Amino acid sequence: MKRDTRYAAHPALLRTSAAGLTAVFAVGIMMTLAQAQTTPLPRPAPKARNTAFQVAASETQPNRPPAAVVPAQAPRQTKPPEPVIPDPRRNVPASIFTTFDANQKASAAKVSAYLSNLSTLSGNFVQVGPDGSKTTGDFYIQKPGKVRFEYDAPTPIAMVSDGQSLAVRDTKLATQDVYPLSQTPLRFLLSDRIDLMKDTNVVAVSADDLYTSVIIEERNAVVGTSRLMLMVGTKDGQLKQWTITDPQGYDTTVAIYNLDTTRKPDPGLFKIDFARYPSGGAN
Repeated sequence: MKRDTRYAAHPALLRTSAAGLTAVFAVGIMMTLAQAQTTPLPRPAPKARNTAFQVAASETQPNRPPAAVVPAQAPRQTKPPEPVIPDPRRNVPASIFTTFDANQKASAAKVSAYLSNLSTLSGNFVQVGPDGSKTTGDFYIQKPGKVRFEYDAPTPIAMVSDGQSLAVRDTKLATQDVYPLSQTPLRFLLSDRIDLMKDTNVVAVSADDLYTSVIIEERNAVVGTSRLMLMVGTKDGQLKQWTITDPQGYDTTVAIYNLDTTRKPDPGLFKIDFARYPSGGAN
């Protein structure tokens, strides 16, 4: 069964969320967001995996923001990249006695330093949902805490964070659901500074010629275990993609490209319009 494209975008990025309601990510999965999805997602059939990737040890848009962003030094990429779909075997429960060697700790430290040194980031993205469907769009980040994801037509979804709350907006229905940013996995990417080894529960670190990958796991007695995998380019040190795995084992992968770290986004992009869009969700 193919999933309704209205809902293919936002639960994908936000299905996992964190602590605060006792059932959340960044530390877990946001119960209210999971309940908002009424259409069940089919589990995708196994696909050929990228053998280069290995996991370590234990493991319609009105008022669309102007113009796509041109990267500072790299030529513009007109064709979206092909996201790396992780091997589902990485989702076996992690040992509570996980240890990391010096190389793994150094790799995690590099990713932490990269994320901490980012202040702005914008570009394009391609998202692969649990059913294999793809959506594309533009994103804008202003740290700490502010982000906007604009999905290309026909998906009428925009996600906006003002630093405190995250609104998932449906421009076709003129509605939006609002959630605390602290209860979504995006908080890891939007934190002003972060030390992954100290501030999160890292369960796996790996590196090959293409990617350095860090997997963060959050366990919750109510909802189960959810994960966030960050993948950074080994050679250029830039964020390439992330994968969110919900407690049911469904993966959503977002690959980003045409990145620009020099252009400061318009502050108006991060305003949540409570007057035009009636709000639901948990604020």
